[in-house]
Amino acid sequence: MTCMKATFRQRLPYLILSVLLFGAEVYIGLCVSGWVRSYFGDTLVVILLWTLVRVVCPKGLPWLSGAVMAFAVLVELSQLIPLCDLLGIQNKLIRVLMGTSFAWGDMIAYAAGCILTAGHDLYAAGW
Repeated sequence: MTCMKATFRQRLPYLILSVLLFGAEVYIGLCVSGWVRSYFGDTLVVILLWTLVRVVCPKGLPWLSGAVMAFAVLVELSQLIPLCDLLGIQNKLIRVLMGTSFAWGDMIAYAAGCILTAGHDLYAAGW
């Protein structure tokens, strides 16, 4: 089945999960500090990205978890340079989305989230 032939019923669980994860991310970003914001939020954000793609392609793509991890790593590596400052970005939301400081711990959190999504895909495939 191609992504475009999927039914709304197949997409709905991922849409609901995406909305819930987005809400959790906003709550964490606004109201939580410490390790939950620093690492749990990063774990959830890659799961959120994965669910957003799964809304479009609910049957999954075998390389999706790896692609989400690669994207997260590229975003994190871009934080090695002060990209927001170089581009003159002052908007707080955009600065939070892009990130302003590199941390190796974030990479571990991204990997944890991607391991969970890959595990889901393997389980769903019958492994």
